Amino acid sequence: MSDPIEFNLDGKTVTATADETIWQVAQRLGTEIPHLCYRPSDGYRADGNCRACMVEIAGERTLAASCIRKPSAGMNVQTGSERARQARQLVFDLLLSDQPGEAHDPNSALLTQAQALSPDGGSFPARAGPKSDNSHPAIAVNMDACIVCGLCVRACREVQVNDVIGLAGRGADAHIVFDLGDDMGASTCVGCGECVQACPTGALLPKSVVDDKGLFKGPADRAVESLCPYCGVGCQLTFNIRDEKIYYVEGRPGPANQARLCVKGRYGFDYIHHPERLTTPLIRRDDAPKDRALPFDPANPWQHFREATWEEALDRAADGFRSVRDNHGSSALAGFGSAKGSNEEAYLVQKLVRTGFGTNNVDHCTRLCHASSVAALMETIGSGAVTAPFGEAVNADVIIVIGANPTVNHPVAATFFKNAAKAGSKLVVMDPRGQALTRHASHMLQFTPGSDVALLNAMMNVIVTEQLVDDQYIAAQTDGFEQLKAHVTAFTPERMAPICGIAAEKIREIARLYANAERAMIFWGMGISQHIHGTDNARCLIALALMCGQVGRPGTGLHPLRGQNNVQGASDAGLIPMFYPDYKPVDSGEQIARYETFWDQTLDQQRGLTVVEITDAMVDGSIKAVYIMGENPAMSDPDQHHARTGLANLQHLVVQDLFLTETAAFADVVLPASAFPEKDGSFTNTDRRVQRGRQALQPPGGARQDWWIIQQLANRLGLTWDYQDVSEVFAEMRQVMPSLNGITWERLDREHAVTYPCDDELSGGKEVIFGDGFPTADGRGKFVPADIIAPDEQPDAEFPLVLSTGRVLEHWHTGSMTRRAHALDALEPEAFVEINPDDMASYGIHPGEQVQVSSRRGKITLMARSDHNIPAGLIFIPFCFVEAPANMLTNAALDPFGKIPELKFAAAKLQKQTSLAAE
Repeated sequence: MSDPIEFNLDGKTVTATADETIWQVAQRLGTEIPHLCYRPSDGYRADGNCRACMVEIAGERTLAASCIRKPSAGMNVQTGSERARQARQLVFDLLLSDQPGEAHDPNSALLTQAQALSPDGGSFPARAGPKSDNSHPAIAVNMDACIVCGLCVRACREVQVNDVIGLAGRGADAHIVFDLGDDMGASTCVGCGECVQACPTGALLPKSVVDDKGLFKGPADRAVESLCPYCGVGCQLTFNIRDEKIYYVEGRPGPANQARLCVKGRYGFDYIHHPERLTTPLIRRDDAPKDRALPFDPANPWQHFREATWEEALDRAADGFRSVRDNHGSSALAGFGSAKGSNEEAYLVQKLVRTGFGTNNVDHCTRLCHASSVAALMETIGSGAVTAPFGEAVNADVIIVIGANPTVNHPVAATFFKNAAKAGSKLVVMDPRGQALTRHASHMLQFTPGSDVALLNAMMNVIVTEQLVDDQYIAAQTDGFEQLKAHVTAFTPERMAPICGIAAEKIREIARLYANAERAMIFWGMGISQHIHGTDNARCLIALALMCGQVGRPGTGLHPLRGQNNVQGASDAGLIPMFYPDYKPVDSGEQIARYETFWDQTLDQQRGLTVVEITDAMVDGSIKAVYIMGENPAMSDPDQHHARTGLANLQHLVVQDLFLTETAAFADVVLPASAFPEKDGSFTNTDRRVQRGRQALQPPGGARQDWWIIQQLANRLGLTWDYQDVSEVFAEMRQVMPSLNGITWERLDREHAVTYPCDDELSGGKEVIFGDGFPTADGRGKFVPADIIAPDEQPDAEFPLVLSTGRVLEHWHTGSMTRRAHALDALEPEAFVEINPDDMASYGIHPGEQVQVSSRRGKITLMARSDHNIPAGLIFIPFCFVEAPANMLTNAALDPFGKIPELKFAAAKLQKQTSLAAE
């Protein structure tokens, strides 16, 4: 490190580091210097254009902008000299002259600082300001308040790297534009709101804080620091509350997001105030039998349900489970927990099912997400968690993103990939679909759907045959390389190119790029995992990293990007049928004895059924009663005719949720639960960060805390739980989960986030792990060869297309929350299918027309959308739209290891509505 720099600041000798500016030193020492175009936040560079932070330096003719000027040894700086004060006052006076008569935000940084510097400012003639832009559903644009400081440009281009906002014109005509001068709502804006958070004047504001005239409604009543409940990134945020509603949301500088948010995390919370919220328990009416095609209206449940007291509903729920357990045995029961619930709730659900139901038939949506990735990781390196956080991408020379669309599914994580690419890292995107991240990539490999193993084995063939492997690492840290080496001999790029659709030389180029990198990371998503060969896909990625020694160092690692906000934590807490908490096998005699003693209950000694296996058992009648907390299998499971048949076939179904979801429509008892901002708890993100979520609001009406509901059911099933709050549940978890060593409730409350593994309560968590070995029996990583396995069904003459499904940026999972969030639903209101333009032309389909998509399992009707990122022969449908549920079409065939269904590949056909009418 460089020696400290000693200089004089306002008559006192101070020191600065080599990378500090005068403004930063002054702020650190408690001296306030005004600033407008500078934002002291991660990712923002100083620009020095507003001249609000001018200081006087002895011996220099002109004043200096303190936000960009670095001190030198012996420099004499005056921050409050008369000359500097007058210069700043003039700046604010000029800026205030052009502000609107009624401020859009009277608490803006501009007006707040002007009160001290130029209370009577605005004495210069005003220029006419541009009209307001009301086109965006979530963001109010009032350019009459803009001072062209450029913060929004840097927020958009350099922090989030979306490249929508720019500066047009010269001199006095300089102004902010979206794309080529479009209205914001018509531009390519993704609604992340980074520009809104950065704006110092109120030119950009959340629409929720202004009235119809664009004027500020007033300040928030209070603020609560918490987390985002959507994807696995785990962004920290602040809920600003007004009149006991979420008023607006701001990003906090948490370790995962550095104050960044996406459109869902910033504007996707008014669902909790939606009139369709469940506020009282419901019991199915005797005259409303279940049916697979049961029509229902979530806004009017009375056709099928009646209201009940909590006592009656809980008694009815528990009596149904007890009756099935006592008459048909524990194996006739099952439970689904939620990856959107807290760690504590996940722990309680699996404990309820194991000790109250007496079975290991408990699972959650990881089975539809990364089960195959976890299976491969456990098999090869002994841990299902990521080896390094996604933030390490900025330290990598090469970043591979395969089978993932981060700008849609993990938008804030994607910003770090884009930051790394701008800084010079090589970004390689590998996916059958093109995507927005491709624009920032040095290489894009758009391979044939379902050919992952062929492509990855070919890359390993190159690395082996060209002797690019890390021999020292292989010898010291791994087993089984010779078998893998022999296996990949047959997978030459020339042989694999026709299968994967990537030229042999391109395969060699990418293999060399990865193998020769000093530091490289691999990120993958459900494009890797949701196949019958998903475990093989992940085995190949792990082998690729191990043979090149790209694990255990900064800027290296393996990272399956977790889908929901607490998939990692729910799995850690044992919400899976084959493991107790912290992945202890449920069929191990030692572990069974340990947990029987700890929970004081006799436990099932067999592995339980997974999500799709439970559905099959509901259909054949062997499972008769199910408890579902916060999951929506009637929308998320593959082959929904089959899934809904199973739900309708149940003797007893209890659903605990926020809304009358498609699954709740089949329930015998519906229990109204608490939404994320209405609860306390801990949550574990994709980086292994355990973070604190805090309650901001009370649940509406008679809705109750989820942990309380679970405890009430447990006690009615003969258990004697007496938790007073979730902190007591967390304390119990720590007794059986070594991963929580060093992480106490008090520490989470104080520090907000702690990464595991963590040695003790005074140590920082280890972000990059496995540098000195793996948690396997011999401490070594294992190579597992993989052969090419074709998808379960192939396109044919009747069903000539490949259907893939997934998410869209604006909506989450099955849409039960985001489609009830006003701004999000306004941004993406209608079900659609993405089709290659050439395919559209061949079918005679025009964008916006209604089309029918069908598979061997069903058919749906939805709008056609042209997308050049989709290759010919492939179509893509989001699964969040209940009016056109994509999972009516998907295939329930399972990966034999991870037991995950093949949601990313199904044979389908496409027809115009006019063609159907003619038939």
